[in-house]
Amino acid sequence: MATSSAPGRGRRVTRAWRGPWRRSWHRAGPARGPRCVGDNGGVNSPDPATPPAGARRLDLVADCGDCFGLCCVALPFSRSHDFAANKAAGTPCRNLKDDFRCGIHASLRESGYRGCTVFDCFGAGQKISRVTYGGVSWRERPGTAREMYDVFPVMRQLHELLWYLSDVLDMPRARPVHEAAHRSRTEIEQLTRASAQDLLAADVPAIRAGVNALLLEASELVRARVPGRRADHRGADLVGARLRKADLRGATLRGALLVAADLTGA
Repeated sequence: MATSSAPGRGRRVTRAWRGPWRRSWHRAGPARGPRCVGDNGGVNSPDPATPPAGARRLDLVADCGDCFGLCCVALPFSRSHDFAANKAAGTPCRNLKDDFRCGIHASLRESGYRGCTVFDCFGAGQKISRVTYGGVSWRERPGTAREMYDVFPVMRQLHELLWYLSDVLDMPRARPVHEAAHRSRTEIEQLTRASAQDLLAADVPAIRAGVNALLLEASELVRARVPGRRADHRGADLVGARLRKADLRGATLRGALLVAADLTGA
């Protein structure tokens, strides 16, 4: 369901979500998220409300204060260097408060929850909370809890793809694929506003494959102007490799294993 069944509530939330950049772009600018440099590739969208470069990323910046604590409930973690305790998927973290805020947010690292500080949902949490379920939480309607948890990883992947496509649209050298990237981004954005059932039925691997092809083409276009020989390290085992001061300009490192590699000055 795209909106809440409560009279007026879901409709109001959904309208606000459809264009948050309208409310915040001129007030906050790109400071709310990573700065984006470039234009929109000269793509003329049929929708006059399409936000400018940078503004299109505002929906993809996590806003924990507008979420039902989904990453703190839906995802599992094991006691390790990154987490101080074990937690099963679908079980609320012991630090999650009744208002969906973290009880140790100011001291996550010191408390042994380093993993929480590096996780990024790309704004999927608030999209599910405010759009997919219309502002009605899993605590208010327990029957939706399991479905909401299942939707979360799907939405996160879709939002991650939207971020990558925004990268492509911010690269002037990738202009030959801007039209296709814009079209793909629009289709995925529309899917993120679909019902929970439609999201769960989506063929995410196929969607990722299509975006992957665009990203590879954009990468080739951007790196084509790099002078000299461009090294191809795709899928290479570079664990512990000595790459200090190596010339990696224009190199392909997709899928390469770089654990413990020395990239100082590279």
